[in-house]
Amino acid sequence: MSRVYSTEQGRICPGCDQPVTSCRCKAQQAIPSGDGIVRISRETKGRKGKGVTLASGVPLTDDALKSLAKNLRQKLSTGGSVKDGIMEFQGDQRQALKALLEKEGYKVKLAGG
Repeated sequence: MSRVYSTEQGRICPGCDQPVTSCRCKAQQAIPSGDGIVRISRETKGRKGKGVTLASGVPLTDDALKSLAKNLRQKLSTGGSVKDGIMEFQGDQRQALKALLEKEGYKVKLAGG
């Protein structure tokens, strides 16, 4: 059983047993494996009819993916988030997102209908 909190150091990372501020697990995050192709799709399921654009398969760590998503959201002038390694953007942004990601050097495919 590992510690979760220490009165001297605050929250403790369960992976490396270090304070969260100096956690070694974050530095060792692995890049997700895949075929190197970013797939862009549109989805409305579970969103009360509101469409979102999803970009999956980006070969980056979580921190780098969040930074890329923030940069893309600013360029697209839209909202969005990153969940489970998939970037979500509000609205139908497929064509604009494809152009931006290709400009960044990624191989991109439009998935779905």
